[in-house]
Amino acid sequence: MTSGDEPIGRRVARWRARRRLTQQMLADRLGRSKSWVDKVERGVRALDRYAVIQEVAEVLRVDPLVLLGERRTTPSTGAGRLDGVDGIRAALARYDVPHPTGSVAETGRHVGHAWLTYQHARYDQVIRLLPRLLHAAQGVRSAEPELLVQAYRIASSVLVKLGEADLGWLAADRAVAAAGGDRVLAGAATISAAQALRALGYDRLALVAALAAAHRIASAPPPGPETSPAGPAATAVHGTLLLQAALAAAGCGDAHRAGELTGRAAEVAARVAADDPHRTGFGPVTVELAEVVAAVELGDARAAVVRHEQVVRRDAWRLLPAEYRAAYLVDAARAYLRVGDPGGAGRVLVDADGVAPAEVRCRPVARTVLAEVASARPAPAGVARLATLVGLSR
Repeated sequence: MTSGDEPIGRRVARWRARRRLTQQMLADRLGRSKSWVDKVERGVRALDRYAVIQEVAEVLRVDPLVLLGERRTTPSTGAGRLDGVDGIRAALARYDVPHPTGSVAETGRHVGHAWLTYQHARYDQVIRLLPRLLHAAQGVRSAEPELLVQAYRIASSVLVKLGEADLGWLAADRAVAAAGGDRVLAGAATISAAQALRALGYDRLALVAALAAAHRIASAPPPGPETSPAGPAATAVHGTLLLQAALAAAGCGDAHRAGELTGRAAEVAARVAADDPHRTGFGPVTVELAEVVAAVELGDARAAVVRHEQVVRRDAWRLLPAEYRAAYLVDAARAYLRVGDPGGAGRVLVDADGVAPAEVRCRPVARTVLAEVASARPAPAGVARLATLVGLSR
């Protein structure tokens, strides 16, 4: 029996086993009964609604097209696939401390270039840069640990984007370790760790980690002769950690706590300055965007759509990095789908593709949303062309 002929229930069972989940654990995460899962896996109950397939796929951390038997789990190079992850994996597997391959200043310039490349969503270039960048940053670690933290954070961010959240979490964990006792630097690394944990479906762990790091920054002693100044960098990291905690709370279904945390983040954003060396992008507009995403996670899609249509009119919205805007637009497309407006979802996805094509064409999460929009009959304008470019046309 080929992969395409295999019943969908058997694929669910196979991926559940690979994720080390019992039927009860999968049922709990889906909000279903164990009997429902058992019947799906045995083929007694049909799994024929795309929204439900997508829900199961999210819990199993696979592309829904894998469950549908329409895509291999390790696709060849082409639309939606970027080579080079193995090189990053090999770089992360090194435990020796290499000799410096360049000066601190030169490595710093390379790290800054990698950040800008990432923020422009040129992920293929970032992947090619990272193995050498990690090696170089390891070499100057003793002189400038912040460069290694930033290199690990870039690696974590792009790996999470490309559906390699397990490896992304490893890179983020390395960043936290490299930060040592620097509360702000460790907080910046924890932002990446929380993002990876959320991508893995461990929202509660992400919530605990983000809140702990935010508390350490908030409780730091005031600047003085014996302490490094907190400054605007600490404020931006603190606020971003609160937003990560809010999104994790939303992922846990805790609307009250999510609202409380976004409220606290808004208070922090009101006093944030322009200095943002840790590339958080934090400010009042990112708080509003997080409120939209939290509403989507909490199932209040109608409120999410209303807020979205307001926030994208802000001047500050257009000043955010291309990667940030396009990633957010994919979440906004999910909101439109959930209110039964595939046309709105299609327009937002096409906008996202115009801002940062790789965000739509290379991210498994975005491809999943695109596949659902493209399945509408008739497909919204521009979506059929985009689906063909991405390799999702049927």
